[in-house]
Amino acid sequence: MAKIGEKLNLDFTVKAAVDGEKRELLFSELIDARTIVSVYMKNNTKSCDLQVASLVAHADKISDFGVKIVVVSKDTVGSHCRYAEKQGANFVFVSDPEYGFATAVGSLVEKKMYGKTFVGPTRSAYLIDESGKLLADIEKVDSPNHGQQIVDLIKSL
Repeated sequence: MAKIGEKLNLDFTVKAAVDGEKRELLFSELIDARTIVSVYMKNNTKSCDLQVASLVAHADKISDFGVKIVVVSKDTVGSHCRYAEKQGANFVFVSDPEYGFATAVGSLVEKKMYGKTFVGPTRSAYLIDESGKLLADIEKVDSPNHGQQIVDLIKSL
Protein backbone atom coordinates (compact mmCIF):
# COMPACT_ATOMS: atom_id res chain seq x y z
CA MET A 1 0.00 0.00 0.00
CA ALA A 2 1.27 3.46 -0.89
CA LYS A 3 2.35 5.60 2.04
CA ILE A 4 0.79 8.93 2.96
CA GLY A 5 2.91 11.72 1.48
CA GLU A 6 4.17 9.51 -1.36
CA LYS A 7 3.99 10.88 -4.92
CA LEU A 8 2.12 8.34 -7.04
CA ASN A 9 2.95 7.41 -10.62
CA LEU A 10 -0.37 8.16 -12.31
CA ASP A 11 0.94 8.50 -15.88
CA PHE A 12 -0.89 5.55 -17.40
CA THR A 13 -3.63 5.60 -20.03
CA VAL A 14 -7.25 4.94 -19.12
CA LYS A 15 -10.64 5.34 -20.71
CA ALA A 16 -13.12 7.41 -18.75
CA ALA A 17 -16.69 8.64 -18.79
CA VAL A 18 -16.35 12.41 -18.34
CA ASP A 19 -19.56 14.45 -18.47
CA GLY A 20 -21.27 11.55 -20.26
CA GLU A 21 -18.61 11.32 -22.98
CA LYS A 22 -16.03 8.62 -23.58
CA ARG A 23 -12.44 9.86 -23.37
CA GLU A 24 -8.99 8.29 -23.42
CA LEU A 25 -6.36 10.13 -21.36
CA LEU A 26 -3.63 9.79 -18.77
CA PHE A 27 -5.00 9.12 -15.30
CA SER A 28 -2.83 11.99 -14.04
CA GLU A 29 -4.87 14.40 -16.21
CA LEU A 30 -7.90 13.67 -14.02
CA ILE A 31 -6.05 14.85 -10.91
CA ASP A 32 -6.03 18.61 -11.49
CA ALA A 33 -7.25 19.45 -7.96
CA ARG A 34 -7.55 17.58 -4.68
CA THR A 35 -9.35 14.42 -5.74
CA ILE A 36 -10.84 11.44 -3.96
CA VAL A 37 -10.37 8.27 -6.01
CA SER A 38 -12.83 5.61 -4.91
CA VAL A 39 -12.28 2.04 -6.10
CA TYR A 40 -15.15 -0.40 -6.46
CA MET A 41 -15.53 -3.75 -8.18
CA LYS A 42 -18.41 -3.73 -10.68
CA ASN A 43 -21.34 -1.63 -11.84
CA ASN A 44 -24.83 -2.86 -10.97
CA THR A 45 -23.86 -4.98 -7.98
CA LYS A 46 -25.33 -4.45 -4.52
CA SER A 47 -22.35 -3.16 -2.53
CA CYS A 48 -20.99 -1.14 -5.44
CA ASP A 49 -24.40 0.45 -6.05
CA LEU A 50 -24.52 1.44 -2.37
CA GLN A 51 -21.00 2.87 -2.56
CA VAL A 52 -21.72 4.98 -5.63
CA ALA A 53 -25.14 6.09 -4.33
CA SER A 54 -23.49 7.30 -1.12
CA LEU A 55 -20.98 9.28 -3.18
CA VAL A 56 -23.81 10.82 -5.21
CA ALA A 57 -25.63 11.78 -2.00
CA HIS A 58 -22.51 13.48 -0.59
CA ALA A 59 -21.04 14.86 -3.83
CA ASP A 60 -22.08 18.47 -3.19
CA LYS A 61 -20.65 18.45 0.32
CA ILE A 62 -17.38 16.91 -0.93
CA SER A 63 -17.25 19.53 -3.69
CA ASP A 64 -17.75 22.28 -1.08
CA PHE A 65 -14.37 21.22 0.34
CA GLY A 66 -12.79 21.72 -3.08
CA VAL A 67 -12.41 17.98 -3.68
CA LYS A 68 -13.29 16.23 -6.95
CA ILE A 69 -14.58 12.65 -7.13
CA VAL A 70 -13.23 9.99 -9.50
CA VAL A 71 -14.43 6.39 -9.28
CA VAL A 72 -12.57 3.41 -10.72
CA SER A 73 -13.60 -0.11 -11.68
CA LYS A 74 -12.79 -2.56 -14.44
CA ASP A 75 -16.13 -1.97 -16.21
CA THR A 76 -16.01 -0.63 -19.77
CA VAL A 77 -16.33 3.08 -20.36
CA GLY A 78 -19.62 2.44 -22.18
CA SER A 79 -20.98 0.67 -19.13
CA HIS A 80 -19.76 3.57 -17.00
CA CYS A 81 -21.61 6.12 -19.15
CA ARG A 82 -24.88 4.22 -18.70
CA TYR A 83 -24.21 3.59 -15.01
CA ALA A 84 -23.39 7.24 -14.24
CA GLU A 85 -26.65 8.30 -15.86
CA LYS A 86 -28.61 5.62 -14.00
CA GLN A 87 -27.06 6.67 -10.67
CA GLY A 88 -27.45 10.40 -11.33
CA ALA A 89 -23.69 10.81 -10.85
CA ASN A 90 -21.88 13.84 -12.24
CA PHE A 91 -18.34 12.74 -11.44
CA VAL A 92 -15.76 10.87 -13.51
CA PHE A 93 -15.96 7.09 -13.96
CA VAL A 94 -12.70 5.40 -14.99
CA SER A 95 -12.42 2.07 -16.78
CA ASP A 96 -9.27 0.35 -15.50
CA PRO A 97 -9.35 -3.34 -16.48
CA GLU A 98 -5.55 -3.57 -16.29
CA TYR A 99 -5.56 -2.28 -12.67
CA GLY A 100 -3.18 0.60 -13.37
CA PHE A 101 -4.52 2.62 -10.45
CA ALA A 102 -4.46 -0.32 -8.02
CA THR A 103 -0.86 -0.96 -9.08
CA ALA A 104 0.03 2.72 -8.54
CA VAL A 105 -1.28 2.64 -4.96
CA GLY A 106 -0.16 -0.93 -4.22
CA SER A 107 -3.63 -2.28 -3.52
CA LEU A 108 -3.72 -5.44 -5.62
CA VAL A 109 -4.49 -8.44 -3.43
CA GLU A 110 -5.28 -12.10 -3.86
CA LYS A 111 -9.00 -12.82 -3.60
CA LYS A 112 -11.17 -15.92 -3.63
CA MET A 113 -14.67 -16.22 -4.99
CA TYR A 114 -16.66 -19.33 -5.74
CA GLY A 115 -13.54 -21.45 -5.17
CA LYS A 116 -11.43 -19.50 -7.67
CA THR A 117 -8.38 -17.45 -6.74
CA PHE A 118 -7.60 -14.22 -8.59
CA VAL A 119 -5.87 -10.88 -8.10
CA GLY A 120 -7.90 -7.68 -7.83
CA PRO A 121 -7.95 -4.26 -6.19
CA THR A 122 -9.13 -3.59 -2.67
CA ARG A 123 -12.33 -1.57 -2.15
CA SER A 124 -10.53 1.56 -0.95
CA ALA A 125 -10.44 5.33 -1.45
CA TYR A 126 -7.52 7.73 -1.80
CA LEU A 127 -7.28 11.49 -1.40
CA ILE A 128 -4.66 12.79 -3.84
CA ASP A 129 -3.49 16.37 -4.39
CA GLU A 130 -2.95 17.99 -7.79
CA SER A 131 0.75 17.05 -7.74
CA GLY A 132 -0.12 13.35 -7.38
CA LYS A 133 0.81 13.13 -3.70
CA LEU A 134 -1.26 10.77 -1.53
CA LEU A 135 -2.76 12.86 1.28
CA ALA A 136 -4.92 10.22 2.99
CA ASP A 137 -6.66 6.92 2.38
CA ILE A 138 -9.59 4.80 3.47
CA GLU A 139 -8.36 1.22 3.44
CA LYS A 140 -11.80 -0.34 3.93
CA VAL A 141 -14.79 1.35 2.34
CA ASP A 142 -18.10 1.12 4.20
CA SER A 143 -20.27 1.01 1.07
CA PRO A 144 -23.57 2.50 2.34
CA ASN A 145 -21.72 5.18 4.35
CA HIS A 146 -18.85 5.88 1.96
CA GLY A 147 -19.75 9.49 1.21
CA GLN A 148 -19.78 10.32 4.92
CA GLN A 149 -16.47 8.46 5.34
CA ILE A 150 -14.95 10.83 2.80
CA VAL A 151 -16.47 13.93 4.39
CA ASP A 152 -15.09 12.83 7.77
CA LEU A 153 -11.68 12.14 6.24
CA ILE A 154 -11.51 15.58 4.63
CA LYS A 155 -12.61 17.28 7.85
CA SER A 156 -9.88 15.44 9.77
CA LEU A 157 -7.07 16.94 7.64
